[in-house]
Formats: sequence, structure tokens, C-alpha cells
Amino acid sequence: MITPRFECQQTEESIIIKIYCPSIRAADVETHVDDTLFTVHINPYFLRLNFSYPIVEDEQSTAKYDPSSGYLTVTLTKEVKGQVFPDLDLLSKLLAPRPSQSAPLIEVIGQEEDDATDDLVAQTNALSLEQDEILLAAENDWQIPQEIPTADPPISTSLTQTYGFLNLHSGYFKHVGHTENEVNELGPDAETCTVRERRLKRWKHEDEKWDEEHYMADYADDEYIQELIIWENPRLVDSSPFQFTDAENLALLNLPRKEYLTDTRQTKNLYLTLVTILFSYAYETRTTQGDSTPESAWTICSLVPAFSALDSPPYSAPTTSSATPTSPSESDLVGALSQSYRRSLCFPLYRSFVLAETCRADVAALFLLGKRIILRVLLETKFILDHHEVYYVYSKIWLEDFCVWVQSFASDDTLREIGAALQSLQVPKLSIGWDLDGLEAATREVQTREVDSDDESDEEAEVARQL
Repeated sequence: MITPRFECQQTEESIIIKIYCPSIRAADVETHVDDTLFTVHINPYFLRLNFSYPIVEDEQSTAKYDPSSGYLTVTLTKEVKGQVFPDLDLLSKLLAPRPSQSAPLIEVIGQEEDDATDDLVAQTNALSLEQDEILLAAENDWQIPQEIPTADPPISTSLTQTYGFLNLHSGYFKHVGHTENEVNELGPDAETCTVRERRLKRWKHEDEKWDEEHYMADYADDEYIQELIIWENPRLVDSSPFQFTDAENLALLNLPRKEYLTDTRQTKNLYLTLVTILFSYAYETRTTQGDSTPESAWTICSLVPAFSALDSPPYSAPTTSSATPTSPSESDLVGALSQSYRRSLCFPLYRSFVLAETCRADVAALFLLGKRIILRVLLETKFILDHHEVYYVYSKIWLEDFCVWVQSFASDDTLREIGAALQSLQVPKLSIGWDLDGLEAATREVQTREVDSDDESDEEAEVARQL
């Protein structure tokens, strides 16, 4: 079946769904409403939308087909008149299945109801004897022996490690040694490196790439960097009403239908990863002034630790905080940004701490603007990676899922809370791990000596001229 293009609007009393399905017979249209669920079938098209609140099909409901335009317009009545249905422009969210009542940490892939029933039966039949015993013990309130968990990481008997969004992916780097992947810092061991090994390899690679002379040169001669700093990103200053473009709507429709059931720790780490991804976008956009180049995909991937080394947050030790359970604390944000700062100072062309600070301000502004602007930025970044013959893999294991998660599961309140924290956040230079203050002081001292030397030369020249 084909998922047709569609758009949704609302009035005080109704939901209006416009579906593009050219060359059909109006008599073949079948619609069904069940609480928040609306389905329509017109061979070969099938559409199922899950709204936030209940809708009903009554006397005021209509379905009209215009053969000249190819649009079927369905009008449904809100069960509660005047109720505002949110996120009608987030098409993938409307296409997602109803929230599952399953236990957390399970990813539910969007599918037909018959398939879901078959999967549920298969999972039930697959219960092991041990699981049956646990269920029976719970039913009879037997006391099952328990042990205090240790701090040691669980031992894995598998050579293959998972990575990417919620560690859902594997197998993408089996043949990385035969590709021109200049971003990959794990080499041919990308599939087997443990979490700790990934981080150690990344730190080592960053230290090897760190160039004191390059940093001092950019600090001394920063005329062009200052131009990059004062440039204004149109995404951050556009005050016109937000509306997704046709290309963006098509990209949203092509996203997979997924539901992510995460715990608070996983949710917090997703927000932290989002910070690093948006930092890479901010750096790439600012240094190209919004005109992407063939190097843009490399720059984006190089600046995100979760891409280049499959090294995801957290990057700092856990601390007690007054922040909400899913909202990163100040130390969490400093830890994440420190990694982005490090990479911006050792890989791309322009290496400036002040430029990194400007990118942090850009990220703060994006978070404050909310999920729609962030989703637009993610789609833009995804487009860049999708059209690269090697780095498209990072779109598959990270950005595709992030686009789905941001529009359907990210909290606007949490996003704005993070944005406010980033606005006033200070990333200490000491957290970068290199002696930036010392290098900057040495550069200023050299510049002062050169100025004094030039003044003395000018004075000597003037005396010689007078003689």
C-alpha cells in the first residue's frame, strides 16, 4: 500500500485532512474513526493517523473528492469542541502508532495491527522456562533470591558491539576498512570496540591532531574568524510564521514509523547528543555562512564524538542536581560541549575558542526556538549526509532516528530549559584539556614584542633620515 501525501488543519469544531490521491474512484473511499485513530483506504492508498484527542464521525463530517486537483478532503468533528490539537504539522508523529503499554527499553516499530498481534503471540510463545518461573513466583508472591548489583559493567559474550541511536544499530562498519571513511577513528575495530575503548581511542586521536601552532596562528590572525563570528544565521533571525516546506514535508513522510520507550537516563543522554549534533551544525553553517560545500559532511561528522568514534554521552561523572530527571544538569552540558570544543580546535580549518563560544550561543538559540526549528535543522543536516557516498551511514544510525524522536517525543519545555542553561553556560578552558590560556598569553607576548620592535625600527629610520 502507498502512504499518500497529506496535510492537516483545524477549526474550533473540526479537523480537516487533505489527502493527495489522484486518479481514484470516489466511491471506493473507505474511512473509519476509532477514538483518536483515523484510517482511510482508497486502493492503492492507505493512511492511518493517530491524533492527540478523540474525533468523531457525525452529521457534520464530510468527505469530498476533487478529481481536478486529486485531493480528498475529509472533515471530522472534534469530540470536545474548541479543543486545540497540537503538532498537526508533525506528519511522522501523526503516522506513528498508538503509544504502546509495553515495558520500557523496547523499541516498537510501526506496523499493521495484524502484524502487531502476530508479534505479540510469537513473543508470548517464546517465553523461556526461567521467565515462566518468575511470572509464577510473582503471581504466588514467592520470595525470589536477589543480589545487590555491582558497579562492574556487564560481561558481553558477543564480539559485536551496538552503537548509534539508543544503541539500536550494528553491522554498518563491517567493511569500513575498504571505504574512504576519513571520519572513522576506530579503524577496522569499529564493530568490536567497547564503550571504554571508543572513548580512549577518541581522546588519543584528538591529542595527536592537536596543533599548538595552528591554534596560535588563528588566535593571532583572526580577522576572517571575526567575520564568521558576526555573521547572522537566517535560521535564528527569521521572524516569519513557521511552516514546513513541501520538501521538508516529503522528508518527514519518508521517515520510519517508530516508537521509542526510554528511561530517564537514556532520554537525558539523547538531549546531550542533540547538543553536540547542533553544535556541529552551528559550526559548519557559520564557517560556510550557510552555503554548504563538499566538505560540509566531513565537518559535521568530525565534530560529533558519537559519529566519528561512536562515543555517546554522558561525558561527565554523574552528579546530584536540581534539574528534572530527563533534563541535563550544568555539569552534563559542560561535559558535552567540552568534547565539541575540543574537536572544533583540532580538526577543522578555523580553530578558535571564541568561535566555539559563538557556536554555543547558536545552539542555545536553536533550543529556545523549539522542536520545529530543531527538526528543520536536523533535516537539513540529514540531507547533507544522505547525499555523501560514505557519510550517509551516520544519517542512518543517528539522524534518521533523531528526526523521529524530536518531533514525537522531545519535550518543548525541556528543550527551552536546556536553551536557557546554554545561554549563560561557561565552558572553562581547562575542561578542554590543553593549555589554551598559556598559548594565548604567549601569542600576545610575541605580538607585543613585534610591535615594540617595529616602533624601534621606525624611530631608527626617522633618526637616520634626519641625519
